[in-house]
Amino acid sequence: MTERHTVHHIPVCPFSQRLEILLALRGTPEAVEFRVVDITKPRDPALLAKTRGTTALPVLETPGGGILKESLVILRYLDETLPGPALRRRDPMEHAVESMLVGREGPFTAAGYLFVMNQDPVRRAEHEAKLLSLYRDLNAFLTEHNPDGAFLFEDFGWAEAVFAPMFMRFWFLDYYEGFRLPDTPDCHRVRAWVDACLAHPATGQVTREEIVKLYYDYAMGAGNGALVPGRAVSSFVFLPAWQDRPWPPRTKYEGTASDAELGLLGRE
Repeated sequence: MTERHTVHHIPVCPFSQRLEILLALRGTPEAVEFRVVDITKPRDPALLAKTRGTTALPVLETPGGGILKESLVILRYLDETLPGPALRRRDPMEHAVESMLVGREGPFTAAGYLFVMNQDPVRRAEHEAKLLSLYRDLNAFLTEHNPDGAFLFEDFGWAEAVFAPMFMRFWFLDYYEGFRLPDTPDCHRVRAWVDACLAHPATGQVTREEIVKLYYDYAMGAGNGALVPGRAVSSFVFLPAWQDRPWPPRTKYEGTASDAELGLLGRE
């Protein structure tokens, strides 16, 4: 068997899910070996040596020992090297259009994460307004380029693979902030895009329950496996499994639930 690429990742990571979506669309999940990293523990020195001390995930390791970082770089590399039809558009103009849309992902993602991690109820409206403005910008872009479609072009493609994991992570905003897109004309087109991305069979790697439970600490202002003050266990631990934990409380501005209330005790 041909040596495979290796991706070091955490399963719930949206940036890693982009790669899994590509593999699902190609029908070649076996083309990459995914190795799970426990972000609640110090990084393995062997992995740190490969990444020159950086801890961001995912990281792709080629069979020859080459290291690639940044999910969009890895996504493009796999799209260009794995067999099968390209995810990105072949027409230069169309690829430029999808690249312009993908260029909006960074601020969009940052706004969503800052919103869920906000601990000041007075600033909640500010974060909501910022995210809504970015959704409306996406709505305008999609309306300009494909007003009557579900996706940017006729099918699920490059931009969808980039944004779909973020739409799924923003389930934590629905749960912890009660945030939903308004039923207004300036959001109708982007709502159709979100719904189409979430319904696509290639995006089924995670569930709403998994996102809500694992990202509880983000709602408490602690990301990337950091501990919430007053707690001893991260919501990102592997055991107990998220399926065996109760749903967390939605009342994020009232302080953290205990490790016991979150079902985080009794680890093996």
